[in-house]
Amino acid sequence: MAYIIVFGNEKGGSGKSTTAMHVLTALLRSGFKVGAVDLDLRQRTLGRYIENRREYVRKTDVTLPQPQLAEMPTAADADADDEVKLVAFQKAILSLDEANDFIVVDCAGSHSALAELAHAMADTLVTPMNDSFVDFDLLARIDPETTAVTGPSVYSEMVWEARKARAETGARPIDWIVTRNRVGAQNMHNKRKVGAALKDLSRRIGFRLAPGFSDRVVFRELFPHGLTLLDIKDVGGGSLNISNVAARQEVRDLVAELKLPGVEVTF
Repeated sequence: MAYIIVFGNEKGGSGKSTTAMHVLTALLRSGFKVGAVDLDLRQRTLGRYIENRREYVRKTDVTLPQPQLAEMPTAADADADDEVKLVAFQKAILSLDEANDFIVVDCAGSHSALAELAHAMADTLVTPMNDSFVDFDLLARIDPETTAVTGPSVYSEMVWEARKARAETGARPIDWIVTRNRVGAQNMHNKRKVGAALKDLSRRIGFRLAPGFSDRVVFRELFPHGLTLLDIKDVGGGSLNISNVAARQEVRDLVAELKLPGVEVTF
């Protein structure tokens, strides 16, 4: 069966789809076959990213590795009955399973029955968050004076339920990874406080911390063409500048930390 990587949280703007697309491309460039499912039926950021990539290849005749994008209900059907969407998702997974080594699933930045099912199906769960206490609230409630953790968030509780449901089926445990995106060079005091709180929380509720992506213009510039930092040299982008080299290394570091089965960072 294909190994399922789910990118999920309940907040938008954390770089979830950008992270998913770069991990997906890294796997393609490592020689694996990769399927993709976009569960954000309204925004469809990952789906549009892949469609932009196909269009770029069509217009330029540049050869780029492509994932297999599963069909899901359209934005017009986004308010359809949950059962319809759940059945569509299950069919999407089945359609991708035999032909691919990995399946990347991008969830919407909100709670839904689709997100619950996706989390329960995850072999690896990646939760990107912006490096601030605003996004920390996604994982846990904290004391505003001491920043001590006072309890889990509703999202953490959902992951806990997904882990329990998965354990009941006898499947392998979910490897939950939280990445810190947009870590800034400034405000070092806040950065340290967020880091310490995350380290403490990771021990309490059982996730691993992994390096994320800095806030770089290049990520936004590549989206309209469906490209990632791993594609620049193939599309005639010339030599990478220092910022792009650093961003590419961030992709390498993240993929290495995910510790996916059979994956060696050779790209």
